[in-house]
Amino acid sequence: MIDLTKYPLGKIYAFDFDGTLTRRDTLIEFIRFAKGGKAFALCFLRYLPLLVLMKAGLYPNWKAKQKVFSHCFKGMRTDDFNAACARFAEEKAGLLRPKGIAKLREVAAEGGRAIIISASVNNWVEPFFADMPDVYVIGTMAEARDGVLTGRFLTKNCYGGEKVKRLLQLYPERTEYWLTAYGDSRGDTELLDFANEGYYKPFR
Repeated sequence: MIDLTKYPLGKIYAFDFDGTLTRRDTLIEFIRFAKGGKAFALCFLRYLPLLVLMKAGLYPNWKAKQKVFSHCFKGMRTDDFNAACARFAEEKAGLLRPKGIAKLREVAAEGGRAIIISASVNNWVEPFFADMPDVYVIGTMAEARDGVLTGRFLTKNCYGGEKVKRLLQLYPERTEYWLTAYGDSRGDTELLDFANEGYYKPFR
């Protein structure tokens, strides 16, 4: 048993989103949903060389992701973007892994703090948890000016070591809580290593 008297803040549970709580990458799914199959195909054909280089570790993850995001959504009104995000979460709830959502609800029932830490953009991650007000989402944030998306990111891509940095911004006193983390990819390695307990691909 964990001696929680040593941890004034108790237990904190950090969940990756794409692949951990979902069955597939939601950036790809959201672009297909919001822009249609033809626009999705043309976008990924255009950026396929960069995506291949990214997978090989020869091109920065964040830069490839931002180029794809900008191509698809630059100039879109934020109200329209957020409405599309809400529809996406409502219509694509089947993307969620039942075991992962059950674990989130278990954490909430036990009074633990549940955090989603995702490289995906907050706008379409948050609506998936609209019925779980105690779940907090930390993700990549899209920049907007005068109510219009610029195509750039307001924050660093929440991937790899950035996940640990963002968690520490929220809970800087690391010795005051017991951290359990769940992930499924290279982008979660640092978070899993940072946790007291780390679980790889736990909900499959």
